[in-house]
Amino acid sequence: MYRILIVEDELVIAEALKEHLSKWGYDVTYITDFKEIMAQFIRFNPQMVLMDISLPFLNGYHWCTEIRKISSVPIVFLSSAADNLNVVMAINMGADDFIAKPFDLSVLTAKIQALMRRSYSLSGQVNVMEHKGVILNISSATLAYENEKIELTKNDFKLMQILFEKAGTVVSRDSIMTRLWEDDNFVDDNTLTVNIARIRKKLEDIGLTDFIKTKKGIGYFIE
Repeated sequence: MYRILIVEDELVIAEALKEHLSKWGYDVTYITDFKEIMAQFIRFNPQMVLMDISLPFLNGYHWCTEIRKISSVPIVFLSSAADNLNVVMAINMGADDFIAKPFDLSVLTAKIQALMRRSYSLSGQVNVMEHKGVILNISSATLAYENEKIELTKNDFKLMQILFEKAGTVVSRDSIMTRLWEDDNFVDDNTLTVNIARIRKKLEDIGLTDFIKTKKGIGYFIE
């Protein structure tokens, strides 16, 4: 079931959209705390965002830019400010489409279905994992913290994914090596140590000192 996040200041519209799109099989939620948009985006991990321009505190352009730093999820603007300037600005900020208010729900649904097909029929679902402000983007194999982002090698990415999945729990060295083996990337005990040291250095370069911790004689964890 595809998840859709609605970022809309008018509660009546947000509720109407949720009710309508839920009937089409989508898992829909809408923002209620406009100071916590990114936190809710990360928790809900949507496959699409419906975004208004006029929002409390900061406008939709700002949040579109913030989302684009960590995700390629499709973003559709819904706004009554549908002049050419706003449409062009929305697209330049990273939006995938712009639909003017008032809109017909059947037309909106058709556009959403078409965009979902184009976005996910080949590439699969976008996935983002978050832990204490550190964001691991599954689709692009990147890791972001504050305004910094690093590209991960295949082994770096797999290691971080394992640790994120078990955040707060020590993952044994044997378990990590088994996962890498299953992915056709066998590493011996010493090679694993080298891989951990390399990813720690990359994390330190973006301000994440001691993010990966060692449980001596057992394995590694993030807390």
